[in-house]
Amino acid sequence: MSEVPKLTLNKILNHWKTVRTHRKWVRRYCALAGIPWRGWKHDLSKYSPTEFFESARYWTGTGSPINECKKYNGWSKAWLHHKGRNSHHYEYWMDNFDKGGEALLMPLDDFTEQVCDFIAAGITYNGGIENFNFIKEYDWWKNKRIKCAMHPKNKEMLEIIFNKFRNYDSLLNNGISNTPLVEKLIKDRYIQKVWKQVVSKK
Repeated sequence: MSEVPKLTLNKILNHWKTVRTHRKWVRRYCALAGIPWRGWKHDLSKYSPTEFFESARYWTGTGSPINECKKYNGWSKAWLHHKGRNSHHYEYWMDNFDKGGEALLMPLDDFTEQVCDFIAAGITYNGGIENFNFIKEYDWWKNKRIKCAMHPKNKEMLEIIFNKFRNYDSLLNNGISNTPLVEKLIKDRYIQKVWKQVVSKK
């Protein structure tokens, strides 16, 4: 195992910028989805000392510092702190560990914020909106869903949603994502409609 990365002032500043950029995009998409308050309070725990300094140490700018930390340590104190305080993460909705663990169905607003979070992370870690499209986002989801310990209905919802968004991007205009069309869908409460549609199925 290579030496644990050093915490530097440069990493501290860059991590702060990354968090700020990510939260900006979450606020945008949460506002479009009709849950602006969720966007404003999104990920505030990332500024706590427990989360901030570990994440700054493992900052790369191209992916989650939590995942980077796990490469070295196998676990992340920042993540344990974060997922227990932010209900928009599906990992928050896990229980009954003494019986092997059970993934619970995420409530509507938490699920909606999670979708906004996923999109915002895609934009942030791909270097901005100009390098992002929903075809890439769907490819990311295809890989994630394989071992994702998420309630089956929440998985089904995400498959429907990201597949729909991908279809909007299937006719890219000179490589530029059709984000305005996707944003109109979000504004029309498409995420919430899919949640209700899947939950109502027997």
